[in-house]
Amino acid sequence: MLNLLLSLASGGLLILCFPRFNIAWLAPFALAPMLVAMAREHRPGRRFLLGWSAGVVYWFGVCYWIQFVLAFHGGMGDVVGWLVFLLFCVAKALHMGVFGLLAGILMRRWWAIPAVSALWVAVEVTHGPLGFAWLALGNAGIDMGIPMRLAPYTGVYGLSFLFLMMAAAMALAVLRRPRLELLWLGPVAGLLLLPSLPPAGPGHDAAVLVQPNISETEQWDLEKLGNTERRMAALTLQSAMEHPELQPSLLVWPEAPAPFYYAEDARLRNYIEAVTRAAHAYLLTGEVSHTPQGAPLNSAVLVSPAGNLVSKYDKVNLVPFGEFVPWPFGWLTQKISTEAGDFAAGKRVVVSAVDAHQIGAFICYESVFPNFVRQFADHGAEVLLNISNDGWFGQSAARRQHLSLVRMRAAENRRWILRAANDGITAAIDPAGRVRQMLPPYVEAAAYTGFTYIAQKTPYTRFGDWFAFLSASIAILCLVADRAA
Repeated sequence: MLNLLLSLASGGLLILCFPRFNIAWLAPFALAPMLVAMAREHRPGRRFLLGWSAGVVYWFGVCYWIQFVLAFHGGMGDVVGWLVFLLFCVAKALHMGVFGLLAGILMRRWWAIPAVSALWVAVEVTHGPLGFAWLALGNAGIDMGIPMRLAPYTGVYGLSFLFLMMAAAMALAVLRRPRLELLWLGPVAGLLLLPSLPPAGPGHDAAVLVQPNISETEQWDLEKLGNTERRMAALTLQSAMEHPELQPSLLVWPEAPAPFYYAEDARLRNYIEAVTRAAHAYLLTGEVSHTPQGAPLNSAVLVSPAGNLVSKYDKVNLVPFGEFVPWPFGWLTQKISTEAGDFAAGKRVVVSAVDAHQIGAFICYESVFPNFVRQFADHGAEVLLNISNDGWFGQSAARRQHLSLVRMRAAENRRWILRAANDGITAAIDPAGRVRQMLPPYVEAAAYTGFTYIAQKTPYTRFGDWFAFLSASIAILCLVADRAA
């Protein structure tokens, strides 16, 4: 019973690390109770169940908003929405069950601190390939100046490793293990030798980020659509023209729950052409396009100051239940999007020329994939744009959770990220992951903001998840060494 309580306590502490509570200083200690339980429990099956129980608590508490999305926007109703959400928690908790099973083995050894930390990272990186990723533990450190020095070298997983080292050390101290086993913490002092975060500054160029605040439940006809397009155009031009001292070079419209079909809607193209010509700026907007077979694509199009199409990017990483219904749930529900049929996934990263510079745009949920987002910077993007529609989340903490993910992507690549969201959170994020400007949610507004084009590449931008693969290798070697001992 004590081991179960310790494990559940870790699940609860992990919830407190992130928005809606955002008690980030708990992150280095959150997993210590569970590690104590794993060291105490010698039965493998029990360790798995203890870890799995903590995982159910964690995913239930952090992603509670998924139930609302499924019940309200997915049309499931409360009962089925809760059922599917609980199945989601049960499935995602398997990752932590595996961690608990193996961590109990590694906690017995004098190399427990690096081994358990590497194991956590190795398990954490599997969330994306196995269906759904959200908050890595390292995201809790987004406002911690010294740990964030790791981000451009190791990505978010370096911060996760650091927090697990501290949690494992605390667990060993509670277990009264020899003090020599804590010497693994010595290299942590090396963080002070890493370069400090870039200084805060307003930026040398300017952009306008538009937040139209379009309702998710709007019933569209041609008149309503035309009025919405006209308001967005007027809002953009008003903000762009208010600052003649530094006119914006980029105008950003979000992903939105409206039938914006750039290729098929001549009226929308005319509005966009008028805006770009009047503002002498490039405009990026979300839209729905279609494959030759008729399947919808969630896309971002870039239009030049002359009103011509420059490029189109099709979203590569689609949202389960949002843009497609994963097997075997097709009989149970429909996807949240109102487009007919599942969305098709894009095939490639697109980097576009903007005068003498290059930009890259990723869409909504793609912000959770660090190794994917960094490819835009590695292909030459000097500023990153994120367009999103977080209106599906309702008034939940998911918006702030999503923002923290985008902020980490900025810090990993040392790039400004300009984020336009339908009803918030619209923000300009600097290369240290700091929010430099933010619009309040649930209002129709536009933000005039500064930014700077940056061409230098960080080690993470160049090499991607090298640290995660190294951690996986270390974890495997430690498990093999334990087996051989």
